[in-house]
Amino acid sequence: MFQGISSWWSPSPTPAPAPAPALKEKYDPTNPKMNPLNPQGLKPCCACPETKSARDACFLQNGSEEGKCAELLKKHVECMRGLGFNI
Repeated sequence: MFQGISSWWSPSPTPAPAPAPALKEKYDPTNPKMNPLNPQGLKPCCACPETKSARDACFLQNGSEEGKCAELLKKHVECMRGLGFNI
């Protein structure tokens, strides 16, 4: 009998908040567990050294003239994408 009366004056127990949903980890192309295309965990600065050096040499020699280095740039972008980098 007194349980019903005391519940009017005492605060009702508040339910525990639901746990926050687990946040997805942000995609990291250097993490071999997230990116099987890059098993060595290369960072963008160290990936595709052959195409990168050819691209850089072309730009140093020709400047940013339209179309002079387009093919080398395309090969480098393809190489980077092949390793799972979003370029």
